[in-house]
Amino acid sequence: MGLDDDSREYHRQDPPGKIEIATTKPTNTQRDLSLAYSPGVAAPCLDIDADADRAYEYTAKGNLVGVVSNGSAVLGLGDIGAQASKPVMEGKGVLFKRFADIDVFDVELDLTDPGDMVDTIAAMEPTFGGINLEDIKAPECFEIERRLREEMSIPVFHDDQHGTAIISGAALLNAAEIADKDLADLDIVFSGAGASAIATARFYESLGARHENIVMCDSTGIITADRADEVNEFKREYARDIPGGDLADAMVDADVFVGLSVGGIVSQEMIASMADDPIVFAMANPDPEISYEDAKAARDDTVIMATGRSDYPNQVNNVLGFPFIFRGALDVRATEINEEMKLAAARALAELARQDVPDAVVKAYGDSPLQFGPDYVIPKPLDPRVLFEVAPAVAEAAVDSGAARTELDRQAYVEQLEARLGKSREMMRVVLNKAKSDPKVVALAEGTDEKMIRAAYQLEEQGIARPVLIGREERIERTAQRLGLEFEPTVADPRDGDWDHYADRLYELRQRKGLTRSEAAQRVRTDSNYFASVMVEEGDADAMLTGLTHHYPSALRPPLEVIGTAEDAEYAAGVYLLTFRNRIIFAADTTVNLDPTADVLAEITKHTAQLARSFNVEPRAALLSYSNFGSVDNQGTRKPRTAVEALHDDPEVDFPVDGEMQADTAVVEDILTGTYDFADLEEPANVLVFPNLEAGNIGYKLLQRLGGAEAIGPMLVGMNKPVHVLQRGDEVKDIVNLAGVAVVDAQGE
Repeated sequence: MGLDDDSREYHRQDPPGKIEIATTKPTNTQRDLSLAYSPGVAAPCLDIDADADRAYEYTAKGNLVGVVSNGSAVLGLGDIGAQASKPVMEGKGVLFKRFADIDVFDVELDLTDPGDMVDTIAAMEPTFGGINLEDIKAPECFEIERRLREEMSIPVFHDDQHGTAIISGAALLNAAEIADKDLADLDIVFSGAGASAIATARFYESLGARHENIVMCDSTGIITADRADEVNEFKREYARDIPGGDLADAMVDADVFVGLSVGGIVSQEMIASMADDPIVFAMANPDPEISYEDAKAARDDTVIMATGRSDYPNQVNNVLGFPFIFRGALDVRATEINEEMKLAAARALAELARQDVPDAVVKAYGDSPLQFGPDYVIPKPLDPRVLFEVAPAVAEAAVDSGAARTELDRQAYVEQLEARLGKSREMMRVVLNKAKSDPKVVALAEGTDEKMIRAAYQLEEQGIARPVLIGREERIERTAQRLGLEFEPTVADPRDGDWDHYADRLYELRQRKGLTRSEAAQRVRTDSNYFASVMVEEGDADAMLTGLTHHYPSALRPPLEVIGTAEDAEYAAGVYLLTFRNRIIFAADTTVNLDPTADVLAEITKHTAQLARSFNVEPRAALLSYSNFGSVDNQGTRKPRTAVEALHDDPEVDFPVDGEMQADTAVVEDILTGTYDFADLEEPANVLVFPNLEAGNIGYKLLQRLGGAEAIGPMLVGMNKPVHVLQRGDEVKDIVNLAGVAVVDAQGE
């Protein structure tokens, strides 16, 4: 099937459409229903009657946007009417939810008169925290938005006008810097004079472009002073007192071309006629005014090219704007979305494009390099950092400009936003904040790896750790320079320097394990895992990370041999933190011990509980089996049962622990506190200790893949000093996260 048929099938699959309403409070009992509706609902109703602002406290208003259209200008389909526009409005709701966790009611109005539209939308103000106007034709859209902004005290935003303006404005800021041109000096030509083009031209002026440097063309040609009586009042704003002509005439010596018209109307000759290093934003969809390939091939110098398409660099996609702009506006209860807030969004996007791009984003776009330059002047829509950069910038601008009705603590707000994207971000924020309070030295054993270098840059820039990259210094510095990372990495080069004392120490530790002095020297010089292990053991580093390019057992062996386990530990163990929407689980052992004894299980439980507390989680431990408290009695079920008995007898154990028990008993409250009300756990377990490595590895992967859990780890517990072994193929964020865990471990040393 083609795209059209695929889309029809996508939309008609049961249930039809793309959105639904879900409850956010329990509705399982009669009492739940009496609280949700009659008679309990009367109390919040009366409170809101006394104080209208209580609606933000008691209802979904503060996170609810109305996406409103009359279907008069739907995509490139034209005036297809309100009913036919509904799939687009539902799709807009999907984007709001997916990118900014904002709920949406789509409202399709069978109205054509602007006054009727204004009256109807304004009457819905008690329902919504904000209004997103969509697909309303020009020039009526200008009047509708203006009047609604005057009449309503909640944000009103016409995305077709302002979305493209803000996103392309961010691209223009970066493109001008790359081309070494000042915005005030740019000669800008527009192809198209509709709502989006006029709003974009106005916004470029807000960014610093000059009105007299903007030439706007419609289907007739250049909008000149001689044509002022022929065009509407909005086009008239850009009527220039210059000779008439067509688009080709307008583009001669222009610095910037902005296409918001139709595909295929710009030739290579027209691009060639522009000024040096031209900026070309050909944003007509689905076919740009000139193709990416033709624009690039038209000249020998740099052409900075953006389109509205996802299959070329620099996609100007409105989804980079409206979800995050509304997120910031809603969260400070803004009365409007003003120019200051739009400018803040554009500048935040421009700044984000200059930062190192996460691996997950690179993978999502086919592993093509993404680095600030002509082919990367705006972030990608799937970059999760857009939420953390744009929404706070918009919220701050709302506060500073007087549009907000609440105050803002930016750091607390960023943490709140991270929690919206998943529990794992919330949990890691706890650890990373602890790490920043007292950064430690972390040895990165595979220091020449590109991911390690990028992680070192982030660790240093964010103040999480003081990273030391182990490897050839020249190679590391060359890679950092190629990646555009502006920092001077701390490097320990095993092949260049006086490291004889490391060899002496390794020989001292392993001479009775068959290691000769010359072999010790060779390992220190050639094996970065041994080098980093001795560095930590000697106290020159506080922690180490390895494993990115090694199999887990081979990466673990050197630190086990050199650093060893803690005084109160005979064994190390691997733990994953699994985060769900409303629950977290620490799963152990998932990586190290094949068939642990009862003593080892008890030890693993204690160390995992200690790890949980580093995340500010009070542990409740369950030792798992296929038996519930003696329902099956054999050697396998006795092992976790014996471990629990030992833990109960241990005076150092100050957390609830029980078992053996089945997995559902451990995590389902009704089973745990109902069927087994004698259990020492009064709430479901958050530390799950598996009976062997096979069960642990299978269990955590099923939870991750089928249960939708996000996984952080593996985190190594039981070591004498902090050591963490990464999984091969881990991303930069995984390295940063585990380095943060290692720093917190080291703080407790």
